[in-house]
This record gives sequence, structure tokens and C-alpha cells, in this order.
Amino acid sequence: MSGNALFVHHEQSLKYRFHDHHPFHPLRLQLTLDLLRACDALNSEEMLISRPATEEELLWIHQPAYIEAVKALSESPPDPAWMERAEQYGLMDEDTPYFPGMHEAAAHVVGGTITAVDRVLSGRADHALHLGGGLHHALSAKAAGFCVYNDAAVAIAYAKRRFGARVLYVDTDVHHGDGVQWSFYSDPDVCTYSIHETGKYLFPGTGFLQERGEHLGYGACMNIPLQPYTEDASWMECFETSITRLIGYFKPDLIVSLHGCDAHALDPLSHMHCSMAIYSEMPAILHRLAHAHCGGRWVAVGGGGYDMWRVVPRAWSLLWLEMSQHPLKEALDREDRPQTELPQSWAGKWQSQTPTPLPAFWLDDLTRWEAIPRRAEITAKNRENLAVALQDYPMVP
Repeated sequence: MSGNALFVHHEQSLKYRFHDHHPFHPLRLQLTLDLLRACDALNSEEMLISRPATEEELLWIHQPAYIEAVKALSESPPDPAWMERAEQYGLMDEDTPYFPGMHEAAAHVVGGTITAVDRVLSGRADHALHLGGGLHHALSAKAAGFCVYNDAAVAIAYAKRRFGARVLYVDTDVHHGDGVQWSFYSDPDVCTYSIHETGKYLFPGTGFLQERGEHLGYGACMNIPLQPYTEDASWMECFETSITRLIGYFKPDLIVSLHGCDAHALDPLSHMHCSMAIYSEMPAILHRLAHAHCGGRWVAVGGGGYDMWRVVPRAWSLLWLEMSQHPLKEALDREDRPQTELPQSWAGKWQSQTPTPLPAFWLDDLTRWEAIPRRAEITAKNRENLAVALQDYPMVP
């Protein structure tokens, strides 16, 4: 399996920052960039500076009045009249409060994902990663869940309009990819897939089995809601079985995947019990499927993940190591692998900034983890949901 990969980035994406104590902090991205550079896995030839999205592109998904509100609330200070209307647009709550420069920063996030899609569909790259992206909760006229503009949805609209592509959107964030799903819920040429902790217990409270699309788009939407405290084996069984079946059924031209890493046991905002292993295995499956079904065309973005010291840099780095086919990933994939150490220079640079001990190894030592007492019950319920999700999708040879 081969293919050239691009790492799309713009420094303006680091200005997508609500406040110093907000969990969706750009330091997550900076830590990842530093880790990749520390292990010689990212060089200047692989990096591409992106552009901001235009207002016309944003309007493919977002309402004009909403964009006007985002712009007005980006001023420092905003007009008091707009401050009074901020709550109407979801820009007043603790999750997604407005901040100075918000429109410009969010437009650069969207532009980065558009740039990645353009490079892949124009044939100038097989794979492209934009870790600054992944704002999947933003709705057409409302911010939600740390997300102002929906970069994945706008970039998928770009793929359709500019290239006429059929797109499979794959969301592996622990929170349901609601904003992207609703953007294309009746569109037969965009299939949205999300595997996540069930919305019975977790924001945004959607992503149930019966959400399958509507009108011409019925069947172009699959949700795999999993039980709290799901572990690696059950998560991966559900993911590999369902995504392999779906891609054979839908036959996309392009995969756009979102890689939140908040199903990890250490994440403070979910109730799952997965390890770093799934963040090595899921990209490998998507890589294989992209080459088998899409001529290698694969765009990936970041997303959630709120243990930014111990989890996010490793998980996102593993994604790039897979996309770029770096020798380090091949070493990690060997069944006889020893525990592979992270570069000591990375921990040495950052340890003084956090009281949390930074990890020493790429993968977690599961011999030190306590087993989940309800493992058999959780696995059985997940398999039951998987069977229901797959019932309308025949096996394709």
C-alpha cells in the first residue's frame, strides 16, 4: 500500500481559541506537531499552507445571518446589540463562547479542510491530513460543542460542487457527528457514518440507530452507538465490520474521516474505556479501504480529545504515521513489537508545563488496566446494535 500524503496547516488555526482554560485548546495541535518533529516524521516538503474559506463557501452550509453574527461577535469589543443576540446563535454558553478574531480563525479552519480535499481530488496527493479541522457539531445557524463553522461539511460540499464526488464521511469521535449528518441527511451522494458513545448519556444526544437519512438520502446515513465503558475489542469489532460493509455498499470517490480521540479511557468528557490501540488500528483500516475502493483518495481531520497531554498528541501522531507510511508506524504494527518509546526530547520540552506525567511509550500498557466488570454485557449490547445498523446493507463481494 503506497501513496503520497500532505500535512495541511496554517498558523491562523492556532488562533481558534476560546480561552486559556477551555478544553478545546490549540495546544493540542502544537503538542502533536512537536511530537512528530521530534521523531523526524514531519518535514517541510510534506507540509502545505492552507487558505481561509471564502464567505461564498461558508454559505454552502451556514445561514447568512449566522455568518453575520459570527463576524460581528469577532470584533473586540463587539457591538452590545450583537452581544445581546449571541445566545440565539449558540455563542454565549460555556461550550462555544464568542472570542476576538473568531470568524477569521474559524474561516482558516474551514479553508484548511477545503485545501486538503482540493489537493486529493485534483490528483496532487493521495492522502491529506488537516488536524486543525474537525468542527463537526456546528449547525447551519448555530454554534455548538466547541464548533463555530463546520469545516467537514463545507469541504464535503466543495468536493461535490467542484469535483462532483461521492463522499463517505467517517466520524470516529466519541461524540456523534451531528452537524455533518444533518447537513447531508437527504443527500444520496454523501454518506455519513458515525461510531460514538450512545447519545442516551452523552452530548449531543443524537446518533441513534433509527437515524438513517431521509427522502433520497435514506440509507446514506449509518450510526453505531456504543455502550459506555466499551473497550478496544468491542469498539474495533463494530468499527471494522460496519465500515467495511458500508463502503462496499456506497462506493464513494473519497473518504473524509474525522479523528477525535476522546473514546480513550483517560478522556474527561466521555465514559469509554478504549486505549491508544484503536487510534493505531482505525487509520490502518481506513487507509486500506481508501486504496481498495477510492483509488487511495482519503482526507482526514482532527476533532475532539480532551486529555491533551497524554492522549491527543500520540493519537493524532499515529494517524499521520499511518497516512504517510512512516517506518515508525510499521514497527509499531508488528505483533512482536517491544514497547516503543516516545522521543525523550518531546517530554523534556513539555513536562514542566503540566503536573501530569507524560507518557513514555506510544501505546498503553494494558496489563496495568483494570478490567470492566460488565464487559460481556457491553459487548453483547454493542453486537446487537451493530446487527440492527447493518440490516439494510447487503454484503458486497
